[in-house]
Amino acid sequence: MSQPLLVDRVGDVVTWTLNNPDARNPISEPEAIAALEDAVTQVNRDHSVRVAILTGAGPAFSSGGNIKHMRDRQGMFAGSPSQLHHGYRHGIQRIPRALYHCEVPTIAAVNGPAVGAGCDLALMCDLRIASTKAFFAESFVKVGIIPGDGGAWLLPKAIGLARATQMAFTGDPIDARTALDWGMVSAVTDPEELLDTTYHLAGRIAANPPHALRMTKRLLREGQHQSLDSLLELSAAMQAIVHHTEDHAEAVSALLDRRDPHFTGR
Repeated sequence: MSQPLLVDRVGDVVTWTLNNPDARNPISEPEAIAALEDAVTQVNRDHSVRVAILTGAGPAFSSGGNIKHMRDRQGMFAGSPSQLHHGYRHGIQRIPRALYHCEVPTIAAVNGPAVGAGCDLALMCDLRIASTKAFFAESFVKVGIIPGDGGAWLLPKAIGLARATQMAFTGDPIDARTALDWGMVSAVTDPEELLDTTYHLAGRIAANPPHALRMTKRLLREGQHQSLDSLLELSAAMQAIVHHTEDHAEAVSALLDRRDPHFTGR
């Protein structure tokens, strides 16, 4: 069996590629779940990584769940209601938890259809860039189920409740241009330019001090559910730390000297 996730690194940017193109890169298999979870763990431990890109091999980004396994009640779709409940919690739901707690900025390079849990997978990333061949479908109702992997939480945050409700209630897909108009993606490119565009954005992000990047992401996450007072307290604590980093001193010096900074993560 081929590796479910290919990991490639260029400089301080790591790329994760879902690697089951014949099945359109489903993420409901135990091997894919474990691979994504492990990839995030490795990045969190390696402070030389500054950005992670997630994409799919072949023509699809991800089909989400394996429809044949649903039909045959195999894998995570097998068992009694209590077993299914356990299977979701300890199976595919590990992916949104892992990506939510990924410490570095993440960018989804959506190369093709992102359907069901595949749509939600793109939403688990901080930013999304889409190929003109991409489309997005919160299509769980089309197979008689619900968003079981956090889509009901992720989608409204990306495009607002009204549009999220429309997508979830109809299951209808939206194309890349509509996704851009709705704020789901940051840019739409021709297919052959997708990865170059994504790497360019990753480079602009990675050019900044890595500790400040990780802390900024943490604050953005915490700001979704903390009160202003508690977020300000956390911000003050983190700010006290970054003020004493070498990268902060380098950033200030570079600005005053009118030169490009060089950040080391110290």
